[in-house]
Amino acid sequence: MRATDPQISFADLEFMKQGIRLEPTLKAIADFLDQHGAILQRVRRDLFRGLKKPRRGRSGLTAEQVLRSLILMRVKNWDYRELRERIADGYTLRHFTDFNSRLVPQHDAFNRAVNRLTPETLQAINDAVIQAAVRLGLEDGTKLRVDTTVVETDIHHPTDSTLLWDAVRVVTRLVGKLAAVLGAGVGPFTNRTRSARRRMQEIQRMTARERHRRQVRTYRALIRITERVVTEARAVVDRTGRVRGLDPLKHAMIDALRHEIARYCALGDRVISQTRRRVLDGEQVPAGDKLYSIFETHTDLIKRGKVLKPVEFGHKVFLAESGRGLITQYQVLNGNPSDQVHVKPSLDRHTVIFESAPSLYSSDRGFFTEENLKTCRTAGVTLTCIPQKGGTRSAEREALEKSRAFKQGQRFRAGIEGRISVLFRGRGMKRALVEGRTHFELFVGAAVLANNLLVIAQLLRRKARKATRRRRPAA
Repeated sequence: MRATDPQISFADLEFMKQGIRLEPTLKAIADFLDQHGAILQRVRRDLFRGLKKPRRGRSGLTAEQVLRSLILMRVKNWDYRELRERIADGYTLRHFTDFNSRLVPQHDAFNRAVNRLTPETLQAINDAVIQAAVRLGLEDGTKLRVDTTVVETDIHHPTDSTLLWDAVRVVTRLVGKLAAVLGAGVGPFTNRTRSARRRMQEIQRMTARERHRRQVRTYRALIRITERVVTEARAVVDRTGRVRGLDPLKHAMIDALRHEIARYCALGDRVISQTRRRVLDGEQVPAGDKLYSIFETHTDLIKRGKVLKPVEFGHKVFLAESGRGLITQYQVLNGNPSDQVHVKPSLDRHTVIFESAPSLYSSDRGFFTEENLKTCRTAGVTLTCIPQKGGTRSAEREALEKSRAFKQGQRFRAGIEGRISVLFRGRGMKRALVEGRTHFELFVGAAVLANNLLVIAQLLRRKARKATRRRRPAA
């Protein structure tokens, strides 16, 4: 991949003469990005990273094309295929993404380019966008509301039986690929996917009464099948490591497949262990010891006391939003930490960005502790709007929570629920259709960046309309 700024061609000049007009929101975003070109430096650095001779070879996507395409994809909530088709099919989107008359690459080129970015780069770009908004006077940082939500990973609902079945079918498929590459076969290996699937489906279809009588016996059979598949697959890995006389390309393919088989065998061992402990031994397996997917191994189990969704699988995400709707802070968390631990770090971070503490700090009762209230007072927060959680309220506390200012602060806090809903429905952040923890964090960062640029575009347009009205002479 080469991140270069291509020379403008005669076709581009003719393209620009067409008088193409972007829709107002995209126009405001494009103008903002044009005025803050330093944002592209981090993107360009990521595209160059790992390339021995980045100035040679075939031309790749430029930093501007990558960043603008990523923003457009999240603003419109498209996938890579639709992104490519829309850009190739429309003059305005060609202009916005800086392709103009040039050929638009296939969707996988966009995917490879975006995946070269790092979560740290998206975090730095978001920080730069917030700082630019502060310099433009679009945000003063006097209000801050915080909350946490859960972004799901792209997995099926995990049960021990389906995880065992996943291990069997994936390992068997990889061994089949390895045999196809070698041509001469891999030696003794029995395909047990059919028997494993039958045991898995039998467990899934059991009624509550049948589970008492048949579940343990069926699970024992499924575990035995999985153990045999894993053992035979490991023997295949050992045998194929001694293969010689093949060309370098085939050796690379064989080594990659052997590595994948060994990795999924190790994951299969973890699934077998947790199933045996829970089903056969009757042990209560801690959530931290469990594996919820052999594909997205970083997935956490989150319990937030929701009636409709008592258990969620993904990652908890902390969000802090300013009074104008800018997400000034976001963080993908590990595990299921209490909301109470985020108050001091969020205040410290806000002080760094705006050089002062907010006048109003608002959250739900999950963030409440006496220590957090003291932290807010010490930092200089005028009104700490966090309802008390548990215990009996004192008369002073009761009067505070019934006051007009406190109730207005809580109404302001409710706005972050709407922001989370917009991120889920409009920016596609409800479920991350990506692979791996790094790409998960990149996905969340891109959704937040798209939200912030849209908010800034709206604020800039509003500011321009007010300026126009002030300049307009009185009738």
